[in-house]
Order: sequence, then structure tokens, then C-alpha cells
Amino acid sequence: MEDAKEIIKSSESSMTKCVDHYKNQLTKLRVGRATAQMLEGVNVDYYGVPTPISQAANVSATDAKTLTIQPFEKSMITPIEKAIIDANLGYTPQNDGIVIRIILPPVTEERRKSLVKQLKEETEEAKVAVRNVRRDSNEAIKKLTKKGLSEDEAKASETDIQKLTDKYIAQVDAIQQAKEKEIMTV
Repeated sequence: MEDAKEIIKSSESSMTKCVDHYKNQLTKLRVGRATAQMLEGVNVDYYGVPTPISQAANVSATDAKTLTIQPFEKSMITPIEKAIIDANLGYTPQNDGIVIRIILPPVTEERRKSLVKQLKEETEEAKVAVRNVRRDSNEAIKKLTKKGLSEDEAKASETDIQKLTDKYIAQVDAIQQAKEKEIMTV
């Protein structure tokens, strides 16, 4: 039956999205290196419209410890600075009237352990998301069984979904191990 294949395809797509979201969340973890992605998700009030900072200013890492935000309009410097502070990311922006600089302090051992703990929480959320896709897909397969899908096809489909789940959980684990190594490297 074609519907079972569609469910498997859909679950693989959803699991890929879960892993991509996880990777995106990890870019926000501050590991001591300045990157433009550190400000992703921070919106500035741009004439009454919440706008990502990257669309209101040029964000760049001038070196490993400094992030520079150059607003496209000089009048936006204060709202951008306020948005960074309000986002509560742990950064202290410095405004010189032309650009905003964020100088990252060195990451302490205590902060590294805190980051690893945060990483493990993000990892668990990603695994739960993948497992939720598996659960939803298996429920859809069970509904198909009631509509005439054979037991053998249902079991085969559930096995395929479990293989996909294992594959994506392994990807999440590999990403986590690499990120943990990066965080703990002084």
C-alpha cells in the first residue's frame, strides 16, 4: 500500500527537521568564539516591526572574541543594543555611536560545565522530538492497518521507522559529542 511509504517518507523528513533545529539551537551556545549566529533569534523593533538583527544591521565576527554590529541606519543603534540586552544572552554590548561591539569574556571552567549541561538538555529535547515523530508515524501506520494494511506490511513499516529513529538519534549523539569536545577544549 502506497500510504505506508508516504508515512515513512514524511517521518524521515520530520526527523531531518528535528536534527536541523537541534544544530540551529547549538549555534546559540556560546563556546568562546564569536559568530554571527550568536544573535540569531534576536529581534529588534524596526519601526514597529520585530525584525531579525541581521536584517537591520551587518553582524560580523572581527576576531575570535569580538562581534561587531553595524546598523544600516544610525538611528537603529539604540534599539539594537536594547534588543541584545533584552534577549538576555549574557552579552554586554558596547555602543560607540557608530557600531556595537560585543567582547566575549574567556569561558571559565564553571561556565564550560554549565554549557555542557545546557548541551545535554538540548540533546535530550532533540531526541524526544525524533521519538515523537516515531510515535506519530507508528500511530498513522496503526490507523492504516484498520483501513486494510496487512499486518506484515505494518510490521515492516514500523521496523523501517525504528531504523530511521535509530539513525537520527545516532546523528544527534554524534553532534553532541563533537560539540561537547569543542566546549571543553580550552
